[in-house]
Amino acid sequence: MTEVTLAVIGGGLRGLIYARRAHATGAGRVVAVAEPDPLRRAAFAAEFGITPKREYAGWEEFAAAGRVADAAVIATHDQLHTGPAVTLADLGYHILLEKPMATDEREATLIADAADRNGVMLAVCHVLRYTPYTRMVKDLLDAGRIGRLVSVQHLEPVGWWHQAHSFVRGHWRRQDTSAPMLLAKACHDVDWLVHLFGRPPARVSSFGSLSHFRPEERPAEAADRCLDCPLEPSCPYSAPRLYLGCLGDPGSEFWPLSAVTPGRTEQDVLDALRTGPYGRCVYACDNDVVDHQEVVMEFDDGATCSFTMSAFTPMEHRRTRLFGTHGYIDGDGRELRVVDFRTGEEELSAADEVAGASAADGHGGGDHGLTDAFLAAVASGDPALLRSDAAESLMTHRVVWAAEQARLTGSVVPLHP
Repeated sequence: MTEVTLAVIGGGLRGLIYARRAHATGAGRVVAVAEPDPLRRAAFAAEFGITPKREYAGWEEFAAAGRVADAAVIATHDQLHTGPAVTLADLGYHILLEKPMATDEREATLIADAADRNGVMLAVCHVLRYTPYTRMVKDLLDAGRIGRLVSVQHLEPVGWWHQAHSFVRGHWRRQDTSAPMLLAKACHDVDWLVHLFGRPPARVSSFGSLSHFRPEERPAEAADRCLDCPLEPSCPYSAPRLYLGCLGDPGSEFWPLSAVTPGRTEQDVLDALRTGPYGRCVYACDNDVVDHQEVVMEFDDGATCSFTMSAFTPMEHRRTRLFGTHGYIDGDGRELRVVDFRTGEEELSAADEVAGASAADGHGGGDHGLTDAFLAAVASGDPALLRSDAAESLMTHRVVWAAEQARLTGSVVPLHP
């Protein structure tokens, strides 16, 4: 396969994951990076052998150099996708764009329109579509193994410590600096569910709130920081327990510890928790995104889908029950139990090479699957190798925005074709 040259816009966790997969397989070669943090930029360039003239402090400087690669990975913060995505599409880059596409519908539409008018491939990083497990579920549905799909129950178990890390103390804690929780975290799941049904819902409703990680829930004895708190040893959201526990584990040091400190000693962690955002009490942060949400979708044939996103779980694979007219599927992200109503027989099957559910584990193989598919599509010029295009990703984002509108207004929101 032809080697694809890549530029990476945003040299943090997500950019590294896609770049490392491209490098490891030999299907892609990273030739440029745009990253405002000088230490992170230098480390990224050194890892991939990028020449100094192809190191850029920002995407604008990179874009001014013209087209220097076949494709670009855009892995900037959520609110900084539109400028680079539109500009690089206009320069002819094929684009691998971290989700969400953008934080509002107008900007996401600008991105989709830019890809369309320039005839470039744009793959939004809905990595759940690319796992071996998803392929197994989708093949069963498409083969009619359970008849017509009538109803789905789906759970996204965010995980108690993951919620505290990313959505209470971390980058995605506020809507005004990132996005609503449903968009920042669960646009994966809404996209996946629409993928299983093969079409968008006709209408959607939603309920949810920030119920626990708020000042009203704070114990009277709690301090503003975990390191000063007498309740820390018994608190489920102890920052020292979480981050000191990452030391010595390469996967956990890559994530979540890398967000807290670049250091890898106990003192590095303690210093970061003393002064940085990740050492704050979870009841004394400036977070405002929900910690649980329900979304209910109804499709044009009367089929229904209920989706639960909750912080109050272990962090593990999604769990899904699919109810059909001729059968039933129960899945846990690794294995499927299929019951055939016509024979009463049950079948158990497991997906191949399923990794863990976290970002450090590659989202159950989805990160690698997406990277491989994108590079193959660019190398061959065949967009059919991708499991969604810009228009379909925009459509599933619109379902998310409709659900959030429903939650905020207490209404049922129709989706128009």
